[in-house]
Amino acid sequence: MIPVLTTDRLALRGPEPQDWPAFRDYFTSDRSIYTGGPLEPRSAWMMFAAEIGHWAIHGFGMWTVTLTESGQQIGLVGCWYPDGWPEKEIGWLLWDGFEGQGYAAEAAQAARAQCYGPFGWTTAVSYIAPKNARSIALAERLGCTLDPAATQPKPGTLVYRHPAPSEITP
Repeated sequence: MIPVLTTDRLALRGPEPQDWPAFRDYFTSDRSIYTGGPLEPRSAWMMFAAEIGHWAIHGFGMWTVTLTESGQQIGLVGCWYPDGWPEKEIGWLLWDGFEGQGYAAEAAQAARAQCYGPFGWTTAVSYIAPKNARSIALAERLGCTLDPAATQPKPGTLVYRHPAPSEITP
């Protein structure tokens, strides 16, 4: 069972089939340049299926982020640890038009609390493309620090280490 997380403005729920069109639109657009895209629709479909399957394999994964008031999907935030990934990651991506409103930070904090609490993680990283200035700024706002000694999932990726659970104030 995928837990539903709530914040003041957001609900984070497991990915569902009706999320596909927004996911496809994001991953087939230039907006996804720093998160594995842009992809052809078939490759985006495979990635969408991987998002759903990740929960079945690991018991954690990325949540679909929705606005509490309307239920509108605005992106994905959560846990990612595919085969070959050096460490468990907390990642985020927002659909076009929803950045700059604090949604990613709000969702990432809720996801991190779940990772460090019920999921039992003791550390987490965020892998970020060097030119993704908005994501770097968010990582730093979340208290993450650049960890140049950490193993990268692919050359050139920046590894931002999240504060340890004991270092986070509620």
